[in-house]
Amino acid sequence: MRTANRFFCLVLSLLAVCCLLSACREEPETEQGDAKPVVYLYPQEETEVTVTLDYDGDLTCVYPAMENGGWTVTARPGGTLTDDAGQTYNYLYWEGVSNTEYDFSRGFCVPGGDTAAFLEDALAQLGLTRREANEFIVYWLPRMEPNAYNLISFQSDAYADHARLTVTPEPDSVLRVFMAWMPLESPVEISEQSLPAFDRTGFAVVEWGGAEVR
Repeated sequence: MRTANRFFCLVLSLLAVCCLLSACREEPETEQGDAKPVVYLYPQEETEVTVTLDYDGDLTCVYPAMENGGWTVTARPGGTLTDDAGQTYNYLYWEGVSNTEYDFSRGFCVPGGDTAAFLEDALAQLGLTRREANEFIVYWLPRMEPNAYNLISFQSDAYADHARLTVTPEPDSVLRVFMAWMPLESPVEISEQSLPAFDRTGFAVVEWGGAEVR
């Protein structure tokens, strides 16, 4: 009987140690990467523009360099941006990581091989120009096309609330296209998302980016 009690106590001790080790190895909260949000500026005339970013996360890369959390550039109607040093850019670029939870209650389940055609149609509906859509697709397609399926949902509030842009002078129209997506081995049922059209008027600010969610 005494031997049995000792064995029982030994088992309990081993279980306690295993539980402790398991707790120590617990995975940290998942961080999502907000990849390559780029900001285009299209004033109606040459204008000095300041863009500030208030981001609920950690910035991992920006280009050109920010000063005081933002950029100040001279923007021309065609979209060319020039800094104080005379360097020109097509857009303002940043990346970061955050714990934002994106909304997949509505969206699209797209076979990997159909990704290019899907994005061409969806981005045109959302209001990106052919040049903007081409730069979006060239960046994301190599990551998405090899997958069996991709679950895609274009974000609005979930993205805008944690990556807040302030543009001075105030633009007449703003389009922020942000695609959250995840690779899938098999298709899933999802309610189709409606894609609102964009009225590009006056001084327009356009942004696109995305996040792969796993």
